[in-house]
Amino acid sequence: MTTDVIPALGSPAHPVARPSADHNALREVARDLEAAFLAEMLKHAGFGEARDSFGGGIGEEQMTSLLRTEHARALAEQGGIGLAESIFESLVRRSEG
Repeated sequence: MTTDVIPALGSPAHPVARPSADHNALREVARDLEAAFLAEMLKHAGFGEARDSFGGGIGEEQMTSLLRTEHARALAEQGGIGLAESIFESLVRRSEG
């Protein structure tokens, strides 16, 4: 039985470019924008609407809004719909001239 050895990423044979602090900040901003977009889309799709299960009221509305925002943030963190990557690339091009 033979095994092939694959050089690890980041080794001298396969250097990996380290993202700069600016790129990390831009990627975070892009992810936040995608999360805000997704939260708005979830709102308009009816996600988290009160179903009179708990009596309604302002408290329930606030909690469903927070839940919707966290769901959108989780979606964006897991790759979302690809909007964050497009925004990030646009921001990088803009910042680099």
